[in-house]
Amino acid sequence: MNLNLKRPIAFIDLETTGINVSTDRIVELSVLKISPNGKEEWMSTRVNPEMAIPPKSTAIHGIKDEDVAKSPTFKEVAKNLVAFLEGCDLAGYNAIKFDIPVLAEEFLRVNIDFSFVKRKYVDVQVIFHKKEQRTLTAAYLFYCKKELEDAHSSKADTAATFEILKSQLDRYKDLENDVEKLAIFSSFNNNVDFAGRIILDENGVEVFNFGKHKGKPVEVVFSQEPAYYSWMMNGEFPLYTKKILTEIKLRSFGKNQG
Repeated sequence: MNLNLKRPIAFIDLETTGINVSTDRIVELSVLKISPNGKEEWMSTRVNPEMAIPPKSTAIHGIKDEDVAKSPTFKEVAKNLVAFLEGCDLAGYNAIKFDIPVLAEEFLRVNIDFSFVKRKYVDVQVIFHKKEQRTLTAAYLFYCKKELEDAHSSKADTAATFEILKSQLDRYKDLENDVEKLAIFSSFNNNVDFAGRIILDENGVEVFNFGKHKGKPVEVVFSQEPAYYSWMMNGEFPLYTKKILTEIKLRSFGKNQG
């Protein structure tokens, strides 16, 4: 089944130095952009992470320090990536919890204000786990009846993810072929930041989703305990989470000034 698209959707897969969203870096990225007319375009490149790749990560994706020593840094590919993703919704396998947050961190490190707002996010892993509870390799075999060659190569994983989503739409008649509906089905909750530290409550108010202030409105906490903002900004939280916190704080300041 072909995707029913109102605007382009980009399937993203990253290979990284590790699994820490805040501190690890991209070593390979692949993006498959599907246009509403069915046109497929690729952007795929190795990336110099400007840090050592741990052996345990190399054991997974096979990429060593010497493999990326002469590759462009993320800063050098970022502008082309922004242009490639212009107007796209985003999709991937475990993308909402990992690939997209990592991408957000990389953009912020190089001071590129890539907007993640007003995009739809479709996570094929979430659909798969809600329906079948398996892994990517098993998902590819289950849905597409194929063995996944070169697993943990970002290009192979990206292409497999696109094929799986099309097969999921064929298999599950209750899944609507609409990116907005797929994004809703893919979501875990109303996250404001990718890490899920801040979510929207039933009234659409940003509240903390962890720690001693869990369930309390962010603006109220910052008003009553200003030091909490400083603690989070100096802590090991993702840059994107800090960006959201600053936007909320500045918005609150504007209200008080008004």
